[in-house]
Amino acid sequence: MVSPRDRQPYGEPMNFRGLLPRSTDTVSLRELEYGDADRYAEGTTDPDVRRFAHLPEAQYTPRRVRELIDSTLEQGITSGALAVLAIADTRTEQFLGSLVVYDVTPTSAEVGFWLLPDGRGRGAAGAALRLAKGLARDAGLHRLRARTMVDNTASRGVLERAGFTPEGPPSVDTAPSGETATMQDFTLDVRG
Repeated sequence: MVSPRDRQPYGEPMNFRGLLPRSTDTVSLRELEYGDADRYAEGTTDPDVRRFAHLPEAQYTPRRVRELIDSTLEQGITSGALAVLAIADTRTEQFLGSLVVYDVTPTSAEVGFWLLPDGRGRGAAGAALRLAKGLARDAGLHRLRARTMVDNTASRGVLERAGFTPEGPPSVDTAPSGETATMQDFTLDVRG
């Protein structure tokens, strides 16, 4: 968990925009765009995303996603406090899922991710996490934090393959959706 001392303001805002986009041969990590709204909304209806992603809103429509891009997401990326990013296919730019950087402190940030069913099984989440590691390092952070439900074996595997290590025993915590769940915390030192 992040201590209250870690939550103090960090002077200069995190410049997510200046550090994006980032790409591998197969996956890009970039700002969410209007053209992603349909697939984003579609992805939030997937049973696994509904169960494990703990999204802050109960329902997303393409219109609502575009509204969020213009309001909450714009404010978050401008302030450096939040970046809701697209995980996209590098060649086609098709939206595959989302990676979120939030709870930014002077030394760390938390990441979360989800993929549409057609984005799974191709290494997209792992590639996106490696890109997020570079983003965090270049932003001057020391570590990334993540957490997942203990029964989400797919996400646990992705996190561990990306270099994240479990931190402490699982604990009951409140997810971004407001739901209570048994979660496992993970950390990754981005400096190495």
